[in-house]
Amino acid sequence: MGIVGVDIDHAASIIANGGVVAFPTETVYGLGANALNPNAVAKVFALKERPSFDPLIVHIASAENISLLSSCNDPRVFQLAERFWPGPLTIVVPKSTVVPGIVTSDLDTVGIRMPNHPIALELIKKSGCVIAAPSANKFGRVSPTRAEHVLKQLPEVDYILDGGKTTVGIESTVITLDEEGFIILRHGAITHSHLAQVLKPSGAHKPLKGLASPGLLKSHYSPNKPLYIAGETSKPIDPSMAGYIAFGKKPEGNYKRIEYLSETGDMVEAAAHLFEKIHAFEDSDVEYIVADPVPEVGIGIAIMDRLRKAAYRYK
Repeated sequence: MGIVGVDIDHAASIIANGGVVAFPTETVYGLGANALNPNAVAKVFALKERPSFDPLIVHIASAENISLLSSCNDPRVFQLAERFWPGPLTIVVPKSTVVPGIVTSDLDTVGIRMPNHPIALELIKKSGCVIAAPSANKFGRVSPTRAEHVLKQLPEVDYILDGGKTTVGIESTVITLDEEGFIILRHGAITHSHLAQVLKPSGAHKPLKGLASPGLLKSHYSPNKPLYIAGETSKPIDPSMAGYIAFGKKPEGNYKRIEYLSETGDMVEAAAHLFEKIHAFEDSDVEYIVADPVPEVGIGIAIMDRLRKAAYRYK
C-alpha cells in the first residue's frame, strides 16, 4: 500500500534513487521520476498503464534547465517562461540528446514546465533531478486533485507527497511554436488571450507528428461510471439514479445528489472543482453522472475539453 506523507526529503531521495513519487502541483497531482533515468521513467508508464506513444512533460525548478533539456535557443521561449513560469504552461520545444526517448515517445520534441507549487519546486530542487511527470492516475481515468485520489488509483506508488487540494484543478496548457507564433495543443488555465498578450498566435492548422502533447486522445479523464453532458446526450436520464454536476443554477429534476462546480458561475472556481466533483460521484452510490456544460470562452474551453473526453467512452 502506498505511503502518504509530507516528508519532502524522503520523497526527493526516492526520486534521486530511481523511484516514483506522486506529488502536488498547482494543476493536478503528478507521478514523478527522474526524467533522465529511462528505467525510472519506465516505472511511471508501468504504474499508470500508459501507452508508450503518449509523451510525458518534464518539470523543472529553474529556467536554466531549458538549455539542459532542449536544443532550442528561440528567444520567444524565454519570453513565455518569464511571463508564465512558474505556472500552468507547458512549452513543447526541440529536445536535447540527454532526454531519453521514452520520455518523448521517440519524438524530437519535449514538453517542459515549471510548476507553481512550493512543494513541487522544493522536491525538484532537493532531488537534484528534472522530473518527468504525467498526472498521478491510471491512464485515461480521472485526474487527481488530492492525495487520496492518487491512493485510490495508484496504491503501489513508492510515496505520495501530500500537499492538500490543488488550486487550478486541470492540467497545464500545452503550446508549441512555429515561425508565425504559438499553437495551443491542449487547453488549460493559461488561455489564448493570455498568450496573445506576449506572442502572436499562429495561423497554422497543419497536423503535428505523433501525439506532440499529452491529453490529445478523444477518450480521457473518464470516471468508472457513465458521464453525460446535459444537452449533448440523447440517453434518457432518470434523476433519481444520477448525480448532477451543476454550474450556476440548480438543475430541474429530483437528482439523487447535486454537486456545484460554482454556484456563482465563476469559471476559475469551476475548473478547480471539476475533477474533485467527478471523483466524489465516482465514489458515491449514484449510477451515472450528468454534468452541466459551461460557456466555451477562456478557461471554459479547457473545462469542456475535459468533460467531452470524460464522456466520450459512454457515448
